[in-house]
Amino acid sequence: MSVETSATLSLLLLLISLTVAQDCSQPCACPADPPLCPVGTSLVLDGCGCCKVCARQLGEPCSLLEPCDHHKELYCDYALLSDTETGICMAQEGQTCDLGGVIYRSGESFQPSCKHHCVCMNGEIGCVPMCASDVRLPSPDCPYPRRIQIPGKCCEEWVCEQTPRDHLYQSLVARASQIHPLPSSSPVSVFRQVSPHGPVEESPRDNCVVQTTEWSECSATCGMAVSSRITNDNQRCQLERQTRICMVRPCDSQQEIEIKRGKKCNRTPKATRGMRFELSGCLSTRLYKPKFCGICTDNRCCTPHATITTEVEFHCPEGDVFTKKMMFIKTCSCHHDCPQDNDIFLASNTRRMVGDYDSNM
Repeated sequence: MSVETSATLSLLLLLISLTVAQDCSQPCACPADPPLCPVGTSLVLDGCGCCKVCARQLGEPCSLLEPCDHHKELYCDYALLSDTETGICMAQEGQTCDLGGVIYRSGESFQPSCKHHCVCMNGEIGCVPMCASDVRLPSPDCPYPRRIQIPGKCCEEWVCEQTPRDHLYQSLVARASQIHPLPSSSPVSVFRQVSPHGPVEESPRDNCVVQTTEWSECSATCGMAVSSRITNDNQRCQLERQTRICMVRPCDSQQEIEIKRGKKCNRTPKATRGMRFELSGCLSTRLYKPKFCGICTDNRCCTPHATITTEVEFHCPEGDVFTKKMMFIKTCSCHHDCPQDNDIFLASNTRRMVGDYDSNM
């Protein structure tokens, strides 16, 4: 290779590195419409705070302009590659998920079947359907619509049949009436006119016997965590798992100094100043002064006893806003039934949090 060629290549590499380094110093030039991201992929701001891009997922290459999905607690690890401008999206330490004996890491996306796309987030599995759930009503040109499974395709599709499959007798009567029609008969009269707002159907909730379990204990003894319950209190009267975020106490608190002289426990301390909750890099839009569960000096532990559940609104750096149900502590109880080695999953599940109800704070 000639000296002139080497000098040209060196100059070109220098210009490229300078361009990359100065990306954030240049004016933002974003497309008019944000990109369409795959199902389960967040739309986030790039590292310069300019344009919204599809977040990089676990194991994918990342950079300043292609950040990792912070909603899934992923971060860009630049130490894995020799290129200092490019890294690999890695998951922060979090609880794994077990689905059918298969273990998924926190932040990992997967498809347990062709009909669902799921993601593991710190022990919780969230899924979105990949198949459409549209409903086709009977019409004169399609009197008996039916979903069928087509070989080679994942999602069921609608087909039109002229006679019902399980009503041969009715089809024979219908054919006879066409040969000798009654004076008032009309081929279209069997179809009820549907209002523009759709048919009025009886809701399954009308005859639903509501059953709801108690909220489970918070999944961590400090910091933001998750609590769940099973209920059929919904329009379909079907059992579903509901979750709420919770915080028993902050991880960086020094509650032992707040125990009064002559006392062994600080049972339910309250935040002295307003604070914002943080969830996946997003902050609550309001300031709160929540109550927490304290600590004891005689080997007892304090856990929530009476709680309420309310909606908390979060605002993300890229401008997105969402709400989450969150547990707020009213009172705590201190006892000797403590988790071993501070492991909340080894605690007894017999303790119940009483008086819990939804609240509009």
